[in-house]
Amino acid sequence: MQLSSRTSRISLLTLAAIATALTLSACSGATTGTGSGESAGPSSTADASAADASTADIEFAQMMIPHHEQAVQMSEGMLAKANVDPRVTALATTIKAAQAPEITRMKAWLKAWGAPTDSMAEMDHGTDGMMSDADMMTLDNATGPDADRIYLTQMVAHHKGAIAMAKTELADGKDADALALAEAIVASQTEEIAVMTDLLATL
Repeated sequence: MQLSSRTSRISLLTLAAIATALTLSACSGATTGTGSGESAGPSSTADASAADASTADIEFAQMMIPHHEQAVQMSEGMLAKANVDPRVTALATTIKAAQAPEITRMKAWLKAWGAPTDSMAEMDHGTDGMMSDADMMTLDNATGPDADRIYLTQMVAHHKGAIAMAKTELADGKDADALALAEAIVASQTEEIAVMTDLLATL
C-alpha cells in the first residue's frame, strides 16, 4: 500500500531525528556542524574574511542568531515536558540539532568579519516570526496536547520568519558560506513547515 505524502513526510522526519541523535552520540566531541539540508565540506568552517562580507551578510548573521536561539529554547522546553507527542519530540530534536551548530558558525563568521554578534536593528515580531515574552510564557505553561499544538503553531510562524530573512540574504548577500546557509534554511524549514502543518491536522 502506498503511503500518503503526509505520512511520508512525518516518517522521514522521525527517521531524520533518529539519525541525527545517533550522529550526535557518535560525534559528541565535535564543535562545528552543518544545518539541516547541508552537506559537510570546506564551507562548513568559519573561513570568511571581512573583505568578503557585505552589510547584508552581517545583518543576516546578527538577526538569525537570536532567531535560532529562540527556536532552540522553544525546542528544549518541549523536550523537557512530559506527555509530548513523540512526533513533536522528534521534530524538536531535529530543530535543536540543526540550529544550535548554526549559531556557533554564524558567531564565528561575525568574529572573522570583525562585526559584533548583537544586531543594532530591532527584530519585528510581526514579520520575523519571533515570539514575544507572552508567547514564550504561554508555551512554557502549556502541557500535553495543548503544548503540542502551541509549539507547532508558533514554530510554523517562526520558520516563516526565518525563511523570509534567508531569502533577503539570498537576494542581497555576498559571502558564499552565508548564502549556502540561507539556501539550506529555506529548503529545510520549508519542508519542516509542511511536516508541522500535517501534524497539526492530526492532533
